[in-house]
Amino acid sequence: MIKSEKFKEEHAKISQQLSSGDVLKNREKYAQLAKRFSYLEKIIKLFDKRDNYFKEKEHLAEVVSDTKEDQEMRNLAQEELGELASKIEKIEQQIEDKIFSSDIPDHDLIIEIRSAAGGEESALFAASLFGMYSKYAEKNRWKRETLSSSSTGIGGLKEVMFSVKGKGAYKHLKFESGVHRVQRVPVTESGGRVHTSTVTVAVLIEPKEVELKINPDDLKVDTFRASGAGGQHVNVTDSAVRMTHMPTGVVVTCQDERSQIKNRAKALRVIKARIMEKIIETEAKKVSQDRRTQVGTGDRSEKIRTYNYSERRVTDHRINFTIYRLEEVLEGDLDEVVDALAKEERKKIYEAKGLA
Repeated sequence: MIKSEKFKEEHAKISQQLSSGDVLKNREKYAQLAKRFSYLEKIIKLFDKRDNYFKEKEHLAEVVSDTKEDQEMRNLAQEELGELASKIEKIEQQIEDKIFSSDIPDHDLIIEIRSAAGGEESALFAASLFGMYSKYAEKNRWKRETLSSSSTGIGGLKEVMFSVKGKGAYKHLKFESGVHRVQRVPVTESGGRVHTSTVTVAVLIEPKEVELKINPDDLKVDTFRASGAGGQHVNVTDSAVRMTHMPTGVVVTCQDERSQIKNRAKALRVIKARIMEKIIETEAKKVSQDRRTQVGTGDRSEKIRTYNYSERRVTDHRINFTIYRLEEVLEGDLDEVVDALAKEERKKIYEAKGLA
């Protein structure tokens, strides 16, 4: 159960600050404090409502245990206790959502999926994961745009980069970075043996223009002809772009568009996202407390999840969470896994902040 003391203390402190002369003269500071004050007021109202429920619960419990009361009254109190338990559970969830949602900013994302160990089978599973995230985005009405892809001859993907934009996208997809492992009999395997292959996923925050500006002189741009699987030419002009950010050594190739200008624009978006990732990683290492509250490290080398086809099993290793709904998950029904990860992260955050 989340404690209310820290929120009430902060509310009282901000109330005093809002009436001070220095804050009143600073419009920006006043607006910032007023916004926080309003947010805290809403949370405290929920805490007060929860406190009233607990008082009511104590009273009803006394009635139930009072042998002097007639049986009908005690039965009625017992029934109301059951209804009250449901109300308390609901308001606890409302408090949790209110507190937790304030700590999660909304970001546009760029997701990279790359085949790793397992050759063609890995590439085929990379395509399956791309389909899973695409369906999940569609289900949540997020906008998805493919930035670059490299396919294999039988429908696999060596790599694919795509952007996801929409309310709540970051909150739901931020846990996906890492190594995804698949255990199944490959399409290419005639002997019927189960193979283990891996695919890496990186979830990158796409920075806004004001957050990260790149000097054009720091970019080296090479152009070449785009080609498809098997060396077949997509077009006969030099529309594909290989962009290198010289100071960091980050290299991006985009060739999905027939227009060189569009490929340049997409490559620059990915370059910025990768540079932002490096900045965030550096900052996160400095702030060790934030790292301890994360579910997993977000590192693309960390094994996070296994998809076992023969058992219809999906296991997230970070929280030892398993469900037997593989087909549904691959069809974009990720909420059960995401909710379990979010719940564990909330628990860590509350413990770190001394709220639990």
